[in-house]
Amino acid sequence: MSLRLLPLPFLLAALLAGNAMAQSAEPQPAPELPDAEATDAADEADAAPATAAPAAAGQLSLDDIRTFTAVLSLVKQAYVESVDDHTLMLGAIRGMLVSLDPHSEYLEASALHQLTEDTSGSYDGLGIEVTTVEGALRVIAPIDDTPAARAGIKPGDTILRIDNVPVLAENLSDAVDMLRGPPGSEVVLSILRSGASAPQDVTLKRETIRVASVRGRLLEPGYAYLRISQFQSETGGDLRKRVARLQKDNGRPLQGAVLDLRSNPGGLLSSAVEVSDLLLDAGTIVTTKGRIREADMAFQATPGDALNGVPLVVLIDNGSASAAEIVAGALKDNHRGLLMGRRSFGKGSVQTVLTLDENHALKLTTARYFTPSGVSIQASGIQPDIELADLALSANETDDLSRIRERDLRNHLRGESETAADVAPSESRPAAGAPKDYALSEALNVLKAMALQRRPASSPAAPVAEPKTRG
Repeated sequence: MSLRLLPLPFLLAALLAGNAMAQSAEPQPAPELPDAEATDAADEADAAPATAAPAAAGQLSLDDIRTFTAVLSLVKQAYVESVDDHTLMLGAIRGMLVSLDPHSEYLEASALHQLTEDTSGSYDGLGIEVTTVEGALRVIAPIDDTPAARAGIKPGDTILRIDNVPVLAENLSDAVDMLRGPPGSEVVLSILRSGASAPQDVTLKRETIRVASVRGRLLEPGYAYLRISQFQSETGGDLRKRVARLQKDNGRPLQGAVLDLRSNPGGLLSSAVEVSDLLLDAGTIVTTKGRIREADMAFQATPGDALNGVPLVVLIDNGSASAAEIVAGALKDNHRGLLMGRRSFGKGSVQTVLTLDENHALKLTTARYFTPSGVSIQASGIQPDIELADLALSANETDDLSRIRERDLRNHLRGESETAADVAPSESRPAAGAPKDYALSEALNVLKAMALQRRPASSPAAPVAEPKTRG
């Protein structure tokens, strides 16, 4: 059975015909070229035969227009359910952007509002950053102290179903919207973890997510811990305040700091630049390069280091992406920080929101970014200086017999410096609050070693005169 093409709506046909006639009657102005190239192009145009030629670069070909209209007409006639023109055109726009890369998308009013919430740090949902990978919804990272983090969602998890609705390439945009909802409402995610043979269902309850992008504390006297969970509009200012507070709490200059960027999905480029500038005294932070002039930018650090140049260890993992990788790359290439952990996510592109009207915009990939050494980390990520496995610390289970020493033996020979308090066994067990974070524990050990190297060497001891021998 053959299908007969139905006539297209008159308005669409008129628009397409008008577009074709405009292209033939009023050619678009040529791009600006150097004089020599412009002359060559003009000579070639004069010599070209008066036959039909393919559409010029940047112009739609008639064949492409015919194909699009034929497909549109067939869908309107033969699809199992009636679909209006507006829905089909939105689908065509979204499909065009999805075909470019996983980060470009068409934003309507709700999506624009969601984007504003993300950068301001407050929204209703699960606290999970996702991306699309080969038609699947993949977790970049859960945000600290959110339903997703508490439920054990991990970077790299694939979301197969949301409330028993399969997540497919065709409904990825709707799937992301389904993750959000009123506080207190429940949602069931079917999660497939890397290496697992079967998915597992996880029930989460949505909350109002208020993300404090910067946290910090003293690990030990003199050693600070700084955690950035994502890059929001206020992250740079919050980090400056946190560093000043920790220095005040320490009562003397800090000896070192750990900057934790693990499972940080990124955020605003401007915030990444501001954070890098806070920790650098000079040097390039990042450069961006695109097809349009506005996409080519270079950012330089200004004098002044909030940590006064003390040793810095930066923790990253496979959930550190985008803006987090910009900071990590800037600190590594400028030899300001030592990177520890696992290779980062590898998102080396910049997205720009291009407004169409009050309620519609494009989030479009407009540039690639490069670390100060000129390296693009797109799809490859940043390799840490010291690679760490994904382990957890635990206390050894030992009995008292395994801790017996010489001083515990009956009638042992008393040491010259031994005191009564030393006679009783005093081997310490791990404290109840001992760290279980293997990477952080290793970072602190390395930080202490770096701090020791910076200490001024003590003045050499005065030589001791050998006693004279009288004969």
